[in-house]
Amino acid sequence: MRTRTLFLSGLLLLPPFCHAQTDQKSWTSADQQQGASGNWNQTRTTTVHKENNGRTVDQQSVERRGPDGSYVPYLDTEKETVRVNATTTRTIERAFGRDPDGGKKLTQVTEEETRTLPGGEQKAVRTTSNPDVNGQLQVIRREIENTRPTGSGSEEITTTILSPDINGGVAPSLKMEEHRTRNKDTVQYRKSTLLPDSNGNWQLSEIREGVIKDNGREQTKEENVLRPGSDGKFAVAERTVTKESEDNRGDKRQTVESYSTEVPGGVGDGSLQLNQRVTTTHQTRPGGGESTVQEVEQRNPASPAQSPKLTQKTIDIVRPTLSGAQERTRTVQSLDANGNLGTVWIDTGRMSGSPTIQVDTKKPDDSAVKVSTASPSKPK
Repeated sequence: MRTRTLFLSGLLLLPPFCHAQTDQKSWTSADQQQGASGNWNQTRTTTVHKENNGRTVDQQSVERRGPDGSYVPYLDTEKETVRVNATTTRTIERAFGRDPDGGKKLTQVTEEETRTLPGGEQKAVRTTSNPDVNGQLQVIRREIENTRPTGSGSEEITTTILSPDINGGVAPSLKMEEHRTRNKDTVQYRKSTLLPDSNGNWQLSEIREGVIKDNGREQTKEENVLRPGSDGKFAVAERTVTKESEDNRGDKRQTVESYSTEVPGGVGDGSLQLNQRVTTTHQTRPGGGESTVQEVEQRNPASPAQSPKLTQKTIDIVRPTLSGAQERTRTVQSLDANGNLGTVWIDTGRMSGSPTIQVDTKKPDDSAVKVSTASPSKPK
């Protein structure tokens, strides 16, 4: 299970595993956020989604409140995905800012092409470019990823990052080599990160190795990060343990514990210490509603000897309406100056449908519009 956490203007959006996702072609939603002090709507975001004959276009516009209280354009992104044929997909994303006169100005372009080769091998090339002072695009990063099956249930993934060099071109600056093996309900992996030395030879700098077990109801993932010590030998410097479970009612729970030999605000003794624990619970509510609670426990740098304490809590509640829409309330609490949890963010909204996570570009033409607003907040 792949999870992801998104941040929008300081607003924490909970990992997608907490909400059921459906492949819907359109949605409309309006969100309203405010800080604990009652500050409203400093930014507003509009997203438009369209599909037509193997071509998908997503456009997002961010507006911010001007001195006169009205909204003015601030940031824009345009992402186009085209299914070239049965084996090739091409994506181009453009980001725009504003010049001193308020005009639209290109700030970055990212292009990606993914191809599937005979035998199951897959190659992807991602290139990011920024305009120079003359408006000409200059490559600032290129990523080449090759995924190759190596046997029954195993594959190798090689990723090379290229960065600008002194000659005006790009040169390899980082390489990652990963080997994955699946055996029934267990996946084992080992990922090595290499950096070039002064002679251009690759030198091992970090190793990540882990085990993922999934029996359909419970999933555990244990990952160790190894780095070289003063003697040059690799030893475990970090460890992450993730546990996910689901009961017969569909309620879910996820716990992520992060350990490190380094202690915030203190001096470690070389052993792994628990620095952070994030617990997320998701429950279905009577009548088709949902509630998600995420609690973050962290070690206090001012008192490094103490165990991690609760520092942030996010409560997300979704309720269905008689019209078939959904009303959502998200509350974010954080520690105040006195060490007590206080509300720093309230987000209320209404949605008719859910945004799509995965898009089938073969589907017929459709469009969707999503409108949201966000504002920074100040702790009490």
